[in-house]
Amino acid sequence: MRYLQIIPKKNFNIYGALVKKERSLRREEKGTWRRSGTGKWIHERYYGWVTFERSLGNILSVELRSRVQDAEWQLLSAFIGFVDRHFSNKIEAVNIQFADQ
Repeated sequence: MRYLQIIPKKNFNIYGALVKKERSLRREEKGTWRRSGTGKWIHERYYGWVTFERSLGNILSVELRSRVQDAEWQLLSAFIGFVDRHFSNKIEAVNIQFADQ
């Protein structure tokens, strides 16, 4: 299991921007992330999911879980890549916590 904390730059709603971007890519039949309910995304290739929780100051807490033992790194890499590609100029910091299941 991996935990991330995404700290956006001042007054940027990272959660809303992520949802909007995923929706836009899905309409164009692009992208590898798909929403699976409120606050939960799954990846097209990697078995697992990402859940979100919003906090004060638009800080986003993210939990990555894989169904395959020792495969969280793939979800982590894919998710950070998505955030970096689309929002790198709007992010102040990304903190990662590594946790055993």
